Amino acid sequence: MKATVIAHPIQGLIKYHGLKDSKLRIPFHDSISVCAEALCTTTTVETDETLKEDLIIVNGRKIVGGDRERVESVLNTLKSMAGYSGHFKVVSKNSVTEGKGLGFSASGFAALGLAAKASLNLDIDYVSLCETVRLGAGSATRSLAGSFAIWYADKNRRSYAEQLVRPEAVDLAMVIVPFFSAVRTDEAHAEVVSSPLFEARLESVSDMVEAMKRAIRDGDVPTIGRLAEEDSLNLQAITMTGRSHVVLWEPETVRIIKEVLKMRREGVPAWYSIDTGPSVFVNTFPAHVEEVANRLRKLRLVKVIVSGIGDKPALSNNHLF
Repeated sequence: MKATVIAHPIQGLIKYHGLKDSKLRIPFHDSISVCAEALCTTTTVETDETLKEDLIIVNGRKIVGGDRERVESVLNTLKSMAGYSGHFKVVSKNSVTEGKGLGFSASGFAALGLAAKASLNLDIDYVSLCETVRLGAGSATRSLAGSFAIWYADKNRRSYAEQLVRPEAVDLAMVIVPFFSAVRTDEAHAEVVSSPLFEARLESVSDMVEAMKRAIRDGDVPTIGRLAEEDSLNLQAITMTGRSHVVLWEPETVRIIKEVLKMRREGVPAWYSIDTGPSVFVNTFPAHVEEVANRLRKLRLVKVIVSGIGDKPALSNNHLF
């Protein structure tokens, strides 16, 4: 049986950084994100009894090594639940293939898990599916939840995400500027525990999560933007003060930050948000999003994408093969 799912990547608002359990991908603390409607991963999964092994193609290339192991961890878990002994053909494609820190691992594994579940005609509950896609990428739980979502590090001894509000509940839009980076997210996560600032983050992040939850439920875009901006700086500080002193930003990242600060001084409501990579999200109101995008385009950046809030993944009849 064949199934196709379209899922949206996430912008980390209160980001998770570091894993308490790297195998099960359980974080040290709760985190909050929002899905980007303009970006998506499309994944088609088909059960195939004739294959000798799973065939996995992502963005036009057959994946191997650690990336393949992450995909297999999700597929094998679902196979075991379904009692299926065959293999899968998987083809997945991101709408943007150049850019680090855009949350595509989240949408990729959310789409993979939901499509594989559908191809197996497997009846499992949402929390169990969340915990399964988490094996591939922790943030996939929040992409699976859609919209604004919180990922619980430990809620009644389970780690999963749930949607906080529907996309239309918050008057927020975003401008996305992708940049390439060779730094892998797992490498950045491994660095954080060696930072002298990490313990301070653990002591303060729960207050940030609660403040962000209130702002989202109140539809308070300026507070959402401010908190996401503060958390971005916090995350970068921890990464840069880890054992290897990893610097994730590129010169263009700093140019955007300075332009956003200039916009605010001029009365334009805009706040930057940066995850584990050089790519930048700029949060604003829909009424100002084209103004913000045009300001960034004047910096002669390679790509500037305007987006609304994305919802949870959906099944599609437009298969990739």
